[in-house]
Amino acid sequence: MKIKIGILGATGYTGAELLRLLVGHPHAEIKWLTSEKFANKKISEVFPTLRNFIDLECKSIREINKFKNVDVVFSCLPHGSSMHFAKLFLDKGTKFIDFSADFRFTNLSLYNKLYKLNHINPELNKKSAYGLPELFRKKIKKSELISNPGCYATAAILGLAPLIKNNLIDAKFINIDAKAGLSGGGRAPVSERQFSEANDTISINSISNHNQKPEIEEQLSILYKAKSKLVFSTYNINIDRGILTTITAKLKNSISKSELLAKYKNFYKNENFIRLIDDEKNISTKNVRFTNYCDIGVNIQNRHIVCVTALDNLGKGASGQAVQNMNIIFNLEESDGLQNTGLYP
Repeated sequence: MKIKIGILGATGYTGAELLRLLVGHPHAEIKWLTSEKFANKKISEVFPTLRNFIDLECKSIREINKFKNVDVVFSCLPHGSSMHFAKLFLDKGTKFIDFSADFRFTNLSLYNKLYKLNHINPELNKKSAYGLPELFRKKIKKSELISNPGCYATAAILGLAPLIKNNLIDAKFINIDAKAGLSGGGRAPVSERQFSEANDTISINSISNHNQKPEIEEQLSILYKAKSKLVFSTYNINIDRGILTTITAKLKNSISKSELLAKYKNFYKNENFIRLIDDEKNISTKNVRFTNYCDIGVNIQNRHIVCVTALDNLGKGASGQAVQNMNIIFNLEESDGLQNTGLYP
């Protein structure tokens, strides 16, 4: 039996990646998808890579009351949009997996401030599960509303969780340096992502107040009661996809690299999509492109931990993780539709 699926906002980068994964999923059947810009065009015309895989016509979201009932809706809409549609589907008994920040925050005043919005469905926020399976699997399994984490937040939290859980670092000062491919900024044309602006350079995304910094801090607080303070810097690099994150923090006590790596391996011992890399020089965004894997390596410098993570911002940082969450809530194998290697070279 196939899971019937609807997709809101299917023609951005995350929508394209989600479609690529779902057309190869053994238990998925896409019933409808929306796009305002490409309404009434076939999705295979928008993304020619999907020819002979899926030829559904994109619908306008204004036709939402005519859409067939489905088992799950993925919302790839911008921040501030999903909260207008989630209740409509949840009231029908449809699961809702949201890619935006609309249901990520417990502290809604913080959400309102960060995104300059007023949340219209605060009661739904209390019901949502933060969709990071390695840390919130039990809650995800029981939830009808899943809030997919941010891509930077995924990379940072997966690197930090074993350190904070084992009380290995001083959480009051954590430095996170994250470099991401240009697809992380979305598909809409913006001057700084044009070829002549973005090529042959590395540029600052944010060194002041990136909106995923409070997301990371809040989730670590929920998980471990940690009052972590981050110095969080993000940069754009001229690759299509991928995030390489370097986390540094002061160790509370002396520990060897092998002991540290053993802590990570024990923490993630049952996690299929976490790969612990002994030699951190082998961590690269190229090794995780088009996959749902997060590669993690650790080392020590002058009583400081240095943890490096690599993931695909459209894979484990977005659409791959969303499919992983779908598999959990429908009691499928967690790796269904996600058992692919990276591309080489």
